[in-house]
This record gives sequence, C-alpha cells and structure tokens, in this order.
Amino acid sequence: MTTVTITTAFITLGQLLKDAGVVDSGGAAKYFLKENAVLVNDQPEDRRGRKLEAGDTVILPDQTSFTVARA
Repeated sequence: MTTVTITTAFITLGQLLKDAGVVDSGGAAKYFLKENAVLVNDQPEDRRGRKLEAGDTVILPDQTSFTVARA
C-alpha cells in the first residue's frame, strides 16, 4: 500500500491517479476510470472529481492500493 500525502483538505481521484503516475492527464484519468474498476473505500467509483480525504483508500484493478494521509 502506497501512502499519498496531501497538504490540502482533499485531493480528487483524477489528481491522485496523475500524481501516482497511473495516468498522464485528466482526460486519461476519465478514460481509465470508465474502463477500469476502481474502488474507493471498497465502493466502485468512476468519477475523477471524487474528493478524497485523509483516511480514504483507493484500489486499482491490478490490486495496487493508495491511502490518503494529511501532512
């Protein structure tokens, strides 16, 4: 599990995917989420604008997981 540290109140799912190197752009994030089953806190999520806060967990189809933490 990889920890993504944020300095703001939240990060969007699309921004997390870009920061983690999963996708290159917001458009790519939208396509990735449409074509792949991504889980946020064990619930399916396909909105790149989904706000993630400290404690949220994101799991990708290849079982890579990210946890959001506040700095």
